[in-house]
Amino acid sequence: MEEEQIIVGLDIGTTKVCAVVASVNELDQVNILGVGKAPSDGLNRGVVVNIDRTVNAIKKAVEQAHLASGIEVKAVNVGIAGDHIRSMRSKGVITINNKDNEITVKDVERLLEDCQRIMLPSDQQILHVIPQEFIVDGQDGINDPVGMSGMRMEAEVHIITGLVSAAKNLYRCVERAGFEVNDIILEPLASSYAVLDDEEREAGTVLVDIGGGTTDVAVFQDNTIRHTAVVAIAGQKVTDDIRIGLSVLEDQAEKLKREHGLCYADLIEEDDIITVPGIGGRPPKEIKKSILAKIIQARVEEIQEIVAIEIKRSGYSGELSAGVVVTGGGSLLDGICELSNEVMGMDCKVGTPRGLTGGLLDEVDTPIYATGVGLVMHALKAQKSPSTNNMVPASTQGSSVEKVVNRLAERMKSWFKEF
Repeated sequence: MEEEQIIVGLDIGTTKVCAVVASVNELDQVNILGVGKAPSDGLNRGVVVNIDRTVNAIKKAVEQAHLASGIEVKAVNVGIAGDHIRSMRSKGVITINNKDNEITVKDVERLLEDCQRIMLPSDQQILHVIPQEFIVDGQDGINDPVGMSGMRMEAEVHIITGLVSAAKNLYRCVERAGFEVNDIILEPLASSYAVLDDEEREAGTVLVDIGGGTTDVAVFQDNTIRHTAVVAIAGQKVTDDIRIGLSVLEDQAEKLKREHGLCYADLIEEDDIITVPGIGGRPPKEIKKSILAKIIQARVEEIQEIVAIEIKRSGYSGELSAGVVVTGGGSLLDGICELSNEVMGMDCKVGTPRGLTGGLLDEVDTPIYATGVGLVMHALKAQKSPSTNNMVPASTQGSSVEKVVNRLAERMKSWFKEF
């Protein structure tokens, strides 16, 4: 293990906490050493509402991962989500007054800092700054302008912000559980590292991560992220609908969803009867599979319609050749892709973690661990740079622009240290 790095991803969700312990060798091969999962009820729609319950869930999940891997966990990479997440586009412009008007790294840094001069509410903080493109003297489509000559340089960036208190509470939960926070990453960005390949990023795709409390959306095109959104409707709402619609207990509703859940009623060939134990000694209840499917379909269809609105809002609805990739626990519902095809009119596939070389591959070969594995992969790329925020277009990775973004990310991370 002396020649290998140990990286831990911690996905703190509304209904579960997942921990993934991985090793990375000198060839950048990722081996999954241990995984852990614990039920969570200390969050609501991705935001901490009970610190003690969240701390206990973190401890249980990491302890399971520790027992499986034999690795003592000290530091973790944490995902953040919630309907407090906002994204926006920002532009900046500077003049070049160097010798021979040659653009330097300092000019790029000055420009990206100018792009961050936006009005934010006092309770919001920048989480990620992702360069989209640079324009030099009116010439657009430039990824790395360093070394070019010009009088005027512009940039367009994608800025993601989050609630200060939400990040602070997440940070405190991890520290109270006894672990150090290496980095806090937006969850759809992390998931994209695990389930998308370079061709999908280039051709254009939308990643839809359906979790327990939130549905995370990320639109990719031309090797970079173009739009992000967090929808406050997800798997827990489906469970609530089943509980209310069929008058069953929450545990029974969750079991019905997991074992018999179908979100596209047209796929039912035989309308089987599902028997549910009666409450308080009452006779068992019989439920038609078609009724259950219609309840689930109504809510999942609503989620996908909101996602379709976000895709249209991104401005890239006609440029997503690779279609939709659905991941997260909600993607395990049968018929999810058939319904996506109908609602969004695009090809769909279920995304599972990819790019792993060994270890507990079967254990993480499920959309449930997409974010946890993605956090590991994000940390790996960040350490390779070395950086903390590698969210730049693939064509600029390793370039001067990436180094600037990494330095800015280091400065933005410093506000977490003040917690």
